[in-house]
Amino acid sequence: MKSLLKNAREQKGLKTRELAQLAGIDQALISKFESGTRKPTKDQIIKLSQLLEIDYETLMIAWLKEKILYEIGEEEFALKALILAEQEIQNNKKEINSALISFNQNILNEIEILKNKINSFNHFEFRQISKTLELEFVFKSIHLNKNPLTLEETKLILNEGMTISGKSMQNHLEAINFQEATFYIKDLIQKKTTLNEKDFLLLHTFLFKGFESDGFGKYINDALIIREMNLFFNWYESQKNNLHPLILASEAHLKIAQIKPFENGNLQMANLALNWILIQNNYTYVTIDEDQKSIDEYFSILEESQIQNDKSIFINYIIRIEKENLKRAIQLIEK
Repeated sequence: MKSLLKNAREQKGLKTRELAQLAGIDQALISKFESGTRKPTKDQIIKLSQLLEIDYETLMIAWLKEKILYEIGEEEFALKALILAEQEIQNNKKEINSALISFNQNILNEIEILKNKINSFNHFEFRQISKTLELEFVFKSIHLNKNPLTLEETKLILNEGMTISGKSMQNHLEAINFQEATFYIKDLIQKKTTLNEKDFLLLHTFLFKGFESDGFGKYINDALIIREMNLFFNWYESQKNNLHPLILASEAHLKIAQIKPFENGNLQMANLALNWILIQNNYTYVTIDEDQKSIDEYFSILEESQIQNDKSIFINYIIRIEKENLKRAIQLIEK
């Protein structure tokens, strides 16, 4: 943890005195945190994570690891105690997930009814709206990334191959590339391929095809981030058949957004992973409406969930959005 703090401070170009002033922590304590002779409190970890822009989960894991080592590292039965503790934590997680489902049971029941209604429509009826839903997914996703293309302009680029006057080549490429990534996910789903690292990295190369860079399709060259992504895919494999798909998809989005494994495109990749899981489980796309109020709400809830370390805030939000989007899909079919 000490190297995490020191490296982040130096990368920000801050002296210990300047960081102490910003954080409201004594300068001597900052120095002791970085030397490893003193451990910060949880509140101090939260402050330092925000000021130094260190991933909160990464810093908390390092803090908890050192706390555990300090408390029981030298004990004879430490490993046996940790195994029992891990089992209890896993049981507690199951209880939390059960509580989440119980709390949202009414809306989840409504979602299942809506989903079954969509599945009852014939193939021709659903095919009629699939292109509309996919177009809206691409448009709203790139709009979330501040792309200025309108829905009609996005449609002309993707369906007619037109070039829009006054819009940059990057604006055009973002729409084309995101559509290609969406089509690739559809192809993977038809092959019953679940979220995996190889295709996840390939999706990242699709997003930035035609852009000048050599960092696409690769994680940031940081051992900690690479480890976090390994843990992410291990988590996904262990939970994909245990968690409710809406909880699984929401948590996957949260984890990727927190890890930030790429130099660019982290939010888009979190969005693609979320929808990959949902579409695979016969739900519809979760899209954030293009109006500023909806966009602000999305970022606010994402931030609140991360700061409070409470995944239920974001999960409840995604469940609500999914219900509205399923209703929207049915309306399109019944028109």
